[in-house]
Amino acid sequence: MNEPRPPLSASAAPIRAAPDPAQRRAADDPARRRAADDPARAPASSNGHSARRPALTYAGPVSRLVAYLVDALLVTGFGTGAIAVLALVGEVAGVVARDLEAFLTGAYALLLPAVFAVYCALFWLLAGRTPGMALLGLRVVTARGRPVRWFPALVRGVLLAYFPIGAAWMLVDRRHQAIHDKVARTAVLRPSPG
Repeated sequence: MNEPRPPLSASAAPIRAAPDPAQRRAADDPARRRAADDPARAPASSNGHSARRPALTYAGPVSRLVAYLVDALLVTGFGTGAIAVLALVGEVAGVVARDLEAFLTGAYALLLPAVFAVYCALFWLLAGRTPGMALLGLRVVTARGRPVRWFPALVRGVLLAYFPIGAAWMLVDRRHQAIHDKVARTAVLRPSPG
């Protein structure tokens, strides 16, 4: 009746507790594994229900360029208006026109990129998109698909404003990430067509 058990060899695997079924499903789900590295491939719903969100893809260079130009025109228009008001106030106050012109030109050239960086960072932080991006349905997210925090938004804005040629990197990157996206660990997404 009682037969002796064979001895355990050194190569026998230790007995482990079976993983929780929910953990096993999460580990086996390729969409969840990809979502950790790729915000455009995040699953539609985390609770398993079929709640439909529009599928997202990486925004291309053309849509990002159009959004950039819209935002640059907005900031330049407001900046030019502010300079015109300052020039008018200077004329009324009696400041010498030549001195005022030199000061305003220098201030405009130095402060306009800083204003653009703050403009972009504030909109990315508060809404996840600038007005130009909202016009085209684009959104900035972190590499994990979450909303952008203040420091990455500021870094991204400063790099975009003072090093705009770095945006050309998106032409060769498979995720269409520019240098400011790489440094700030962000991505620009848009709804999938269809």
